[in-house]
Amino acid sequence: MGGRARVRTIRVVVEYDGTAFHGFQFQPALRTVAGELERALESVLREPVKVTAAGRTDAGVHATAQVVSFRTESPFPLRRLAPALNAVLPRDAGAREAQEMPGGFSARFSARERHYRYAILNRPERPALLRERAHHAWHPIDVEVFNQAAGAALGEHDFRAFCGVLPEQGGTVRILHELRAERRGELVMVRLRGDGFLHRMVRILVGTLIEMAQGRRDPAAMPAIVASRDRERAGYTAPASGLYFAGVTYEDRTILAEPGFW
Repeated sequence: MGGRARVRTIRVVVEYDGTAFHGFQFQPALRTVAGELERALESVLREPVKVTAAGRTDAGVHATAQVVSFRTESPFPLRRLAPALNAVLPRDAGAREAQEMPGGFSARFSARERHYRYAILNRPERPALLRERAHHAWHPIDVEVFNQAAGAALGEHDFRAFCGVLPEQGGTVRILHELRAERRGELVMVRLRGDGFLHRMVRILVGTLIEMAQGRRDPAAMPAIVASRDRERAGYTAPASGLYFAGVTYEDRTILAEPGFW
């Protein structure tokens, strides 16, 4: 009789164009990133697989370096896993790399920081090429005002004012380590880094700061908005098309990838 198969914990870095997905989380009747990944993994590994993601992205949100983990008894060679997945995944999703991890590793619970990018095309003319890759904001954005106002959101705060749907479990306190915009010509890229993010937190923060940077809202009001814990006090929810899950920091390394056009 053969011995019991060894169970391996695998970490895979994936990227996807979120335009045609109904978010990351598996939904039986809808096309999701998790659904496509699990279907591809089952095809390659010849066994059912359930993935855990570092962060669940909403419909229309992209990823340059999403991280998933899963457990498998398959002896499939790890060096061949990413190419094999790319052979069966749809064209709007792909695997970048695969690595075996210690048994207790979880893409979600082992994460120390999550990294996001938000892309804004800041020009009067509507875009043809970046219409599903960036948020078109036609009125001029003052990046210096954006960054000055953003400073009030850095650190540990209750971010309830910037939450779309409140979490079923746990509170709304998060630690935001980085929130800063940089301009390159017509493009403005916002960099965000924190221990975790609430539902639509990035998009509401960015929408609020865009209004301030365009002179439509007082930048000095940012501390009061944060302290209010009132969603009605914050600005609009910036579109999903500009948001990218860009990476994760773990104990062993930071996995990060910038959007290609940046």
